[in-house]
Amino acid sequence: MTERIVLAYSGGLDTSVAIPWIKERTGRDVIAFAVDVGQAGEDLEQIRQRALDCGAVEAVVLDARDEYADDYLIPALKANALYQRRYPLVSALSRPLIARHLARVARELGANSIAHGCTGMGNDQVRFEAAVAAVAPELESIAPIRDLSLTRDVAIEYAEANKLPIRQSKSSPYSVDQNMWGRAVETGFLEDPWNAPIEDLYEYTQDPTIQRDPTEITIAFEAGVPVAIDGERMSMRQIVEKLNDLAGKHGVGRLDMVEDRLVGIKSREIYEAPAAIALIEAHTQLEDLVLERDVHRYKREVEVEWSNLVYDGLWFGGLKVALDSFIDHTQEKVTGEVRMTLHQGRAVVTGRRSDQSLYDYSLATYDTGNTFNQDAARGFIELHSLPSKIAARRDKPQL
Repeated sequence: MTERIVLAYSGGLDTSVAIPWIKERTGRDVIAFAVDVGQAGEDLEQIRQRALDCGAVEAVVLDARDEYADDYLIPALKANALYQRRYPLVSALSRPLIARHLARVARELGANSIAHGCTGMGNDQVRFEAAVAAVAPELESIAPIRDLSLTRDVAIEYAEANKLPIRQSKSSPYSVDQNMWGRAVETGFLEDPWNAPIEDLYEYTQDPTIQRDPTEITIAFEAGVPVAIDGERMSMRQIVEKLNDLAGKHGVGRLDMVEDRLVGIKSREIYEAPAAIALIEAHTQLEDLVLERDVHRYKREVEVEWSNLVYDGLWFGGLKVALDSFIDHTQEKVTGEVRMTLHQGRAVVTGRRSDQSLYDYSLATYDTGNTFNQDAARGFIELHSLPSKIAARRDKPQL
């Protein structure tokens, strides 16, 4: 029986080229495995057929949209996950889900290897292989695009010569990755960070400079999880899909950034993530209302580390799992409503309320009736600054 390899198949250039390339170079049969994580505009049946047309002996597709939303996007939202304070981990969040099912399918079909279409310059090679190593360490990982140093122009020529059914061409060389949490675009003229992005790059968002009336929404959260929009209860997946539509119409969530890749290089990326950016902003501001100061401060530090770990492909790593426990504990009181205005590329919170609020009007007001004991402030400042005062006596600072 011919040995088999299960390939994580996206339907794009690299994974389409990988199918015949693996067959030619190794003699193994390729089973394509595609996962639906909410790739707007992509039909999984068409992707399945494309894999067969490219030479796969079998193509397996899985609808994992609800699993992705519940088991990956909710933890990311609880962590307010933004790599370099901006990028909502669009691709990084889907990779551990895909890798886990990739390993499962390989075991079920008797394959001893998995493959992916990542290059040696990107982050996803690490994410796939580290995740597979964590859940199925006996499986071998193969990366034909990376291991053969197959550049994008050569891959396009190979696809055209072999009449592979792909959309990329020399006149449209962008690399696109997308799921319900957002969309990433790179390569082509974008590789020069001075070149401004053009409107044709975007699909999830409309031009934010076009004049439209603002849209006001109210998002309800329970224990850190969004559960309703304007009083209508929905699943996490439905909320993300709804906000991609509502916020996308106002151009919310467009990002143009140079990011530090795990492999040590800088990369220019264009992202659009309307639901992710709107939800993270709403969730963050509800936390401002309900988390006590020290927990609030420390969680913001944890969020950075959590985002770095997920970006670096360590979803199943011990530290990330431990941080999940801390984050889940902080979410117990994150219940309430956030009012938000979507307009001209921005998602602006205009109100927040919660039965768990730590905001005390009688303490915060500057008007008559204030209950804050201002007499206590003098002694507090004296003790708070005492270490600095003692050190200054010793060091005699020059003014």
